[in-house]
Amino acid sequence: MRPGYGKLRQVGNLPPELTSLVGRRAELTLVRQACARSPLVTLTGVGGVGKTRLALRAAADLESGHADGAWFVELSALDQGILLPHTIAEALPVADRSTRAMTEVLAEYLAGRRLLLVLDTCEHLADSVAAIVRTLLDAAPGLTVLATSRRPLGLPEEQVLVIEPLPVPEPGGGGPQDAVLLLAERTAAAVPGFAVTDANRADVVRLCRRLEGLPLAIELAAARLRELPVSELCDLLEDRFAALEYSEPAGGEQAGAGGGAAAGPGGGGAPPWHRALRTAIGWSHQLCAPGERLLWARASVFSGSFDDEAVTRICADDLLSAGDVPALLDALVAKSVLTWAPTGGGERYRMLDTIREYGALWLRDLGEQEHLRARHRDFYLSLARRGDAAWFGPDQISWNDRTTAEHDNLRAALEHSLAEPGDHAAVELAAALWFFWYPCGLLKEGQHYLERALRLDVTPSRMRNRALWVCALTRVVQGDAAGGLAWATECDEAAGLLGDGEAAVAARAMIMAAAVLRGDLGLATALAEAMLAVHRPEEGLTLPALLAWLTLSHVHVSAGRPEDALRTLEEMSAACDRHGERWMRAYADLFRGMAELELGHADRAQEHARVALGVKHRLHDNLGVALALDVLSRAAAASGQGEHAARLLGMGRRLWREIGQAQLGISPWVAARDVAERQARAAVGEDAFRAAYLAGSGTSLDAGVVYALSPAPRS
Repeated sequence: MRPGYGKLRQVGNLPPELTSLVGRRAELTLVRQACARSPLVTLTGVGGVGKTRLALRAAADLESGHADGAWFVELSALDQGILLPHTIAEALPVADRSTRAMTEVLAEYLAGRRLLLVLDTCEHLADSVAAIVRTLLDAAPGLTVLATSRRPLGLPEEQVLVIEPLPVPEPGGGGPQDAVLLLAERTAAAVPGFAVTDANRADVVRLCRRLEGLPLAIELAAARLRELPVSELCDLLEDRFAALEYSEPAGGEQAGAGGGAAAGPGGGGAPPWHRALRTAIGWSHQLCAPGERLLWARASVFSGSFDDEAVTRICADDLLSAGDVPALLDALVAKSVLTWAPTGGGERYRMLDTIREYGALWLRDLGEQEHLRARHRDFYLSLARRGDAAWFGPDQISWNDRTTAEHDNLRAALEHSLAEPGDHAAVELAAALWFFWYPCGLLKEGQHYLERALRLDVTPSRMRNRALWVCALTRVVQGDAAGGLAWATECDEAAGLLGDGEAAVAARAMIMAAAVLRGDLGLATALAEAMLAVHRPEEGLTLPALLAWLTLSHVHVSAGRPEDALRTLEEMSAACDRHGERWMRAYADLFRGMAELELGHADRAQEHARVALGVKHRLHDNLGVALALDVLSRAAAASGQGEHAARLLGMGRRLWREIGQAQLGISPWVAARDVAERQARAAVGEDAFRAAYLAGSGTSLDAGVVYALSPAPRS
């Protein structure tokens, strides 16, 4: 065992706390006690009361009691309950490439784990959330679910905790000070040197009481204290509350539906904290400059987060100059309408749900909702086209990060396209995102959108042909040879009718891949050779040509011709290197490792596999990670490193269980893994093998990759 290896285990994905949690000690105790009593605890309360913030702190406190960590799943941007299992799986992460239902995969994954799952913002999907939570709790006795929702989920074992606003002082300033402390802390962050003093205490107390102790309303007020003294802010709020007693602007009732806080202002008969939130948001809106208000409304079209390019391209026009957008974004961040944070996909902006709802209400009243949704769809279709065109080049990692960051918006664009199928945007967008579905491990979601788009858009077209072969790809890579073959055959026939040579070649590449899965290497060889015969290097890299090179190398190794495989792979690697391509180049490295093992060169095999593993893990391609672990375990076993091989075998077996069919069911790969197991057992004995194997299978993916990339122990 390597010293300190056990410390590499790191699980969970709780986001960092960007601000402190003020107060809530009693609530934290109640959450901890409820989680000890019940496997399902739901925090309910009005929008803006701080349910998410409290859940995250509680999860951080409880994480140490869950061996498999605390995992946060944000659901606010998810519109379709059918994608709920995929969203949870992506967060955990569960890398399944089989054709099994994702709920079944999740249940199996969680069955033996002790894990805390935080499901945030469940109210709009409450029935779907309740159904999957029921399934997961039945399958996983070690699972605890902590949910936030504006209404309970309604399951028998659910412990519901209603989160109230922060307590506020008495008019004279006595009593609880939590709301005052929050206002003081957030204001000091915006206005350096601000403090609650004898001179302003009465106004601070009046402000907190007027806002009913609601955290979001207090934070919005704090952002305005950089411009206005507390006394003036209080007077403005008093005026707005008075106006609400006599008016109900358009959209107020709709905004308050569903038991949550209304997005728009108004509603004199609403509970006081509802009116406080509407007032704070509406008053913040009123105090914004006209350009800020317009950008607020238009930016509500985004799902999840967005970046500078997207907001400028979608929201700017003759009324809102592109040159003004950066300053307007800064102003909205300063006013706490937007939050800003760096991510793997670059610097991004986000709106809280209640603030987005208010903006969406104004966007509708402006009559711009459908226009902005269409611009949103068109931008993300353009983004997908750009990513598709650039994928086989030097920018794969940046495109991987960009599309991952835009996942919520890509879903929203797909849903809008599916609602308007007449213009073929749905099939084009779903197909153009093949580089997101396959390399990034989102095959089930890609299949879901592709099959929906193909059912709606039945008119023959080149765009539909592309969607057909991409749909075949999602099936084949999940190990479903029959399903992939059916879609590929339909594509081949449709391409022939339209004279679509590009789609015909792609369809035959999918038929070739299905033949490999079925073990029909004769057909696979014929198709691969035909594809490479028509490939023109000067036209760039294509997926069919790259798959053909890999297929031929597999055939050569299976037939006992590893030297021929290496020559084929050298040609493929050189082509990838000319274009700066890394994703398929890493597969070439993996297949070179397999060929080197057949030649008895375990050291060379390890070198190739480690290079590939680093790339595959960075790109979230867990199929490639699993294959790399297979090659490394085989090389270690062949070198007599039995314990090392056993650990790698355990890691690989765990990952293959998550992916689906081990080694994709390809017989030579399954047989090679069995040989490695026998060699490792013979090297160290059954007891040592079993201990190392179990240690590997209990290792998280990230820690396992660190272990596999480290120098192998000496035998």
